[in-house]
Amino acid sequence: MQREIVTLTSDFGKQTQGIGNMEAVIYSINPEAKVIHLMHGIPAFDIFTAARTMETVYYMPVGFHVCVVDPGVGTGRKGIIVKAKRGDYFIGPDNGCLLTAPHLLGGIERAFKISNEKYMIKPVSPIFHGRHVFAPVAAHLSLGVPIEEFGEELNPKSLVNAPYEEAKVQNGKVKATVININHFGSFHLNVLHEEFDKLGLNFGDKVSISFGGKKLVVPFAGTFGELPKGEPLIMKDDYRRVEVAINMGSFVDKYPVKVGDKVTLEAV
Repeated sequence: MQREIVTLTSDFGKQTQGIGNMEAVIYSINPEAKVIHLMHGIPAFDIFTAARTMETVYYMPVGFHVCVVDPGVGTGRKGIIVKAKRGDYFIGPDNGCLLTAPHLLGGIERAFKISNEKYMIKPVSPIFHGRHVFAPVAAHLSLGVPIEEFGEELNPKSLVNAPYEEAKVQNGKVKATVININHFGSFHLNVLHEEFDKLGLNFGDKVSISFGGKKLVVPFAGTFGELPKGEPLIMKDDYRRVEVAINMGSFVDKYPVKVGDKVTLEAV
């Protein structure tokens, strides 16, 4: 029997009971599901990092992906299901965190509001929709319940915008946005590999990086160790985007960069 994959992502942090509660709800509905904890260490309320994290399901089999980074829980914000053309379902709040991933999986096929309480755990908590709404909806979807059963269909254009769009090369420059800072202090940009390639760079070529009134010129490298310890570089990251790093060091500890900042790249 095929075990349907359900992934869980949140800003709950490590060893919080909410994580176990969501997994238990899924198993109570579909004992044959395979739950993967994608990430629970997203900084609190960080929609940018949530969206970036959801993109990484690109390397997973088709599945049902729950994201609970939800500062608007219990307010008028909608709970939604977004189906990607690859076949994946993204379940969570309508705050933009679900929208960048489907575009890497062929685009959005359909979107639905979650309103049918038949598929929720009742009484529904006003502050924990991850356990009472999103996890059970993912479990029911994994059992084959049609998406139309969960609520009204939505025009994808009516959803809250993603926190970032795709940066594009224009006149030899890329005006990008910092979408994630990782554990090592490197930052990642909303620039896909194929877009970065339009700069026509070869390994070793220099790239000007402008941010916060500063400008650095760094080499384009294939990996960290091509540079001496402590030296900055720009490279293609392991999830289809572009990363700025320091070999065996933290870029953001040395330079003030934060999620949401604007960065301009240009071949030198």
